[in-house]
Amino acid sequence: MGKKDTITKDYMNDPCIFADAFNYFVYHGKQVILPENLHSVDTTEIAMPYLADGKIYPVQKFRDNFKCLTAMQDENTTYLLLGVENQSEIHYAMPVKTMIYDSLQYASQVDMAGRRHRRHLKAGGKSGRKVSSGEFLSGFYKDDKLLPVITLVIHFGPEEWDAPMGLHDMMKIEDPELLSYIPDYRINLISPYSIPDISLDQFHTSLREVLLFIKYSKDKNRLRKIVTADPHFLSVDRKAGQVIKILTGSDFEIREEEEKIDMCKALEDLKEEGRQEGRQEGWQEGRQDGIRKLILKILAKNQFSYEEIADMTEMSVEEIMEIDRSAAGQQ
Repeated sequence: MGKKDTITKDYMNDPCIFADAFNYFVYHGKQVILPENLHSVDTTEIAMPYLADGKIYPVQKFRDNFKCLTAMQDENTTYLLLGVENQSEIHYAMPVKTMIYDSLQYASQVDMAGRRHRRHLKAGGKSGRKVSSGEFLSGFYKDDKLLPVITLVIHFGPEEWDAPMGLHDMMKIEDPELLSYIPDYRINLISPYSIPDISLDQFHTSLREVLLFIKYSKDKNRLRKIVTADPHFLSVDRKAGQVIKILTGSDFEIREEEEKIDMCKALEDLKEEGRQEGRQEGWQEGRQDGIRKLILKILAKNQFSYEEIADMTEMSVEEIMEIDRSAAGQQ
């Protein structure tokens, strides 16, 4: 797992950040999903599908983040399974990827229902009704229900998401009637490029600052204006600062003792560092140009060998010879 994948996975595992993402996408920022109602679930998706030979073969995949939501709905407890897939790069087969994760989870639920029923029957328990042959064969009874699974893809990149949004986008079928019989598995996507700045205010955690910074990370002038004018950037929590730093390639310093980061100051430090680097590069270029001119003067007098000139200028013989060849070619 790469550094970007590791840090986004750790960041999104925070229940407050996780809930914020789903509240934005599903409820337009309304605080419906509460962090305290989220419970971590094993991110390993394992299913035991039967193949043509009748044997069972395990299939295993690993989600980025996966939590169970326990909530009250109409005076009844409702359970949902929520998953997040973090993408620092655009994935051009995302509909298939999320479909596999969700399908494996549903297959796992069916498998667990069958195991539960078999254990119950083996222990001599009775269901109160006769089990049909279809129920016995599938292991999933008529009154069994699946827990809904919602997977949210979060694109942590500044580029426009130009990948397919559903299975139909990945197919080349021109017959609409035929296409209507093929289920279209659509992805749920958060991508900063396509979110208006005003809509980012529907986030209530540092995820807002992370996505806003990423959105303008390629436009340094615009980014500096936005960060300077936004008071939220005066105090960004450490983990969000690390996410911003790694995902955007920004080279600002995060000190060990800092729990909050002033992004305005960080950008100014980067700006000053850039000025210093520019001066240093200019000095180095000027120095190199001066040495080259000196070498050309010495070569013109034809008084010293390549080895002697190299010793005087602390350059290699090959570099001296290259300067000589380059000057001869320009004449």
